[in-house]
Amino acid sequence: MQFNPPKNAIWIDTQDALDKAMPALTAGPFLAVDTESNSLYAYQEQVCLIQCSTQNNDYLIDTLADLDLSALGAVFADTHVQKIFHAAEYDVICLRRDYGFEFNNLFDTMQAARILGFQRIGLSTMLESQFQLKPVKSFQKANWGKRPLNAEMKQYARVDTHYLILLRERLAEQLQKNGLMELAQEDFRRVCLSENNQHDLSSYTAVRGYHKLAPKELAVLDALCDFRDDKARKMDRPHFKVVGSRALLAIAQAMPETQADLNQVKGLSPRLAKRYGRGLLAAVKKGKHAKAIIPEKYKRPSNAYIKRLDHLKNWRKEQGKKLGVQSDVVMPRDILEEIAGAHPQSMPALKAVMEEVPWRYARFGEHIMEVISKGK
Repeated sequence: MQFNPPKNAIWIDTQDALDKAMPALTAGPFLAVDTESNSLYAYQEQVCLIQCSTQNNDYLIDTLADLDLSALGAVFADTHVQKIFHAAEYDVICLRRDYGFEFNNLFDTMQAARILGFQRIGLSTMLESQFQLKPVKSFQKANWGKRPLNAEMKQYARVDTHYLILLRERLAEQLQKNGLMELAQEDFRRVCLSENNQHDLSSYTAVRGYHKLAPKELAVLDALCDFRDDKARKMDRPHFKVVGSRALLAIAQAMPETQADLNQVKGLSPRLAKRYGRGLLAAVKKGKHAKAIIPEKYKRPSNAYIKRLDHLKNWRKEQGKKLGVQSDVVMPRDILEEIAGAHPQSMPALKAVMEEVPWRYARFGEHIMEVISKGK
């Protein structure tokens, strides 16, 4: 496949420019896609740039320019155009969150590489090994929400999709050669359905280690999280750039009553203690007077379920070693847990549980039934 795009990417920040580009974006069988967001710089993360590449051109679509992107959404849903991503899940989640886009016919070069047993699957590493490109990482943590973007940032952004069609071609050839294309397509279909299931970041449940706190300490932590969320929203900053979660956990445990007490809390810098001291102490006081939080008790699975799951995990691990891939390539964790929970007693029953992964059912179904039978 020949791929010789012009030197500069096509910058799109007007509706007219996008409308003119759409015929090219929909004409070919492949469209490489990536996104850049501002999660490190804003309270509410959003997609700030969509990069697209055809076999002839690279496009940078400025999503902050108030464009009607419905035509692009139609392309993502189109079964006749294959959308090529590298590590697609995050991009799909962000695009669905911000625009409600739906996805069909996707190819994820990172997942394809995992299925083929590649040990190093980062895009920079793969571009270096496949196309002898020296990876550029200087803009990995750049603020993609600022405008205008300089020439170096635009060049960095376009490289993320510039070679994806060629990379897809090489990986697809290897998948076909090794009889693994159906397996890859299973995972690509699953990625198309990716959704964000994370907890609300304003909740104490977003703070690692919260489960170790006493009920009254949890109430204080909850109030501290509310204080941080309010500050972050007003400052338009992510939570961690206001006060880190580790510091909030330490404050909740210490329950300081005075500024002097607050200054002694380990993990809270003197600068933050001084800047937010009054608000943090008010939050601690509020939490102390609030109703204690008693989390719902974790319901421990039955011993039979744990035993089945352990047997299945051991089987998956051994299969991964034999095939030279990570164990979750053999069977995704959620499917493995569903099998253990359903405890199917027949091949038809197992087939119903593995409806999303028919290739894996055909390949491993009988083995799985043997593992379940031995694990009784």
